[in-house]
Amino acid sequence: MSNWIRKALCAATAVAAAATLALPAQAQNRELRYAIGQPPSALPVIGGQELAKAVAKASDGKLTVKVYAMSLLNMAETSAGLRDGIADIGFVLTPYFPAEYPHTNLISEASMMLRLMGDKVRGKEGLAYIPAMTEFIFTKCPECHQEFAKQNQVYTGHVGGSSYGLICNKPVKSEADMKGKRFRVGAANWSRWVTQMGGSPVTMSANEMLEALKQGVVDCIVLSSPEIRNFGLTEVVTDIAMGAPGGIFSTAGSNVNLKVWRSLSNEQRAALLRGAAVAAANVPFAYHRVENEVLDQMKKRGARIHDTDPALVQKSQAFIEQDMKTITDYFASKHGVKRGQQMLTEFRPILAKWVDLVQTVNTEEQYADLYWREVFSKVNPATFGMQ
Repeated sequence: MSNWIRKALCAATAVAAAATLALPAQAQNRELRYAIGQPPSALPVIGGQELAKAVAKASDGKLTVKVYAMSLLNMAETSAGLRDGIADIGFVLTPYFPAEYPHTNLISEASMMLRLMGDKVRGKEGLAYIPAMTEFIFTKCPECHQEFAKQNQVYTGHVGGSSYGLICNKPVKSEADMKGKRFRVGAANWSRWVTQMGGSPVTMSANEMLEALKQGVVDCIVLSSPEIRNFGLTEVVTDIAMGAPGGIFSTAGSNVNLKVWRSLSNEQRAALLRGAAVAAANVPFAYHRVENEVLDQMKKRGARIHDTDPALVQKSQAFIEQDMKTITDYFASKHGVKRGQQMLTEFRPILAKWVDLVQTVNTEEQYADLYWREVFSKVNPATFGMQ
């Protein structure tokens, strides 16, 4: 081959490569890695798979998502792993990281206020609280977005489950039963409640709950009933009492690595928001759909389902009322949250609105449509997370 032909071929190759790099982002197909630290059959993983389907559909296949369930990153690793680019999307359990996400956790850990809202919200706790929290963070919590940005993440909504009770390996249904026993808790609000009721709170990753209960490291787990199935606790749980403490666990279900988010086209970011809306609706709806089913299954297997002692319920209500007053002081002193009381004041009417909105929701499709219309459709993918 002559020298000039060789030079011409090299030049043509360079031009072609430059042209490829210059193609707009929407012309390039992308696959994003989504890390969820729960087992493959868990409801949040199913929600993640629904997110993936919705993203592919909304982007005409130009953007796809591959879900890694409890393989790429576990729950304790996901926040840092997403920050460092090990995953592109992550199921970030913000309550595990109080120093990194204090403003977000203030609202998350106020969820026991649901027990102060009467019977109207019973059985619909997650359906109301999760979208209320998502709307609040999108519209009224710039500090929350700053927290995520510091961790190299973009927020795309919360997910969460149903009401919390006591999942145990021995009968625990009264304050006397709680004395001296050890309770695995997933957030500071339940830790305060356990302490107030005479128990000892133990903090550990949800991935460790099975062995902890099996080996007697803890006597109970403060948890929602669907998590018995999600985390394979069926064989070790013998006693359940769901009358206290209440509240729900919520977390940032599909945060996106900031660099990845900004590398996408407007259309691809819009597709991710559409997918996030689907997952945000799917997960709490699924939790509420199966919570009684799981309890019935456990009863058939021989587990004892206890009515919580009314005195414990009453003391819990008094604790929650007080905790709503002290939670802002706790976050101010522990984590430097300066406007906690203002945040809760602004959040309450949003929650009350959502309690009303979900009263007529009977199907997941209705819930997803409501969620999209009220929250996600108002997020502009051209500007959100881009500054």
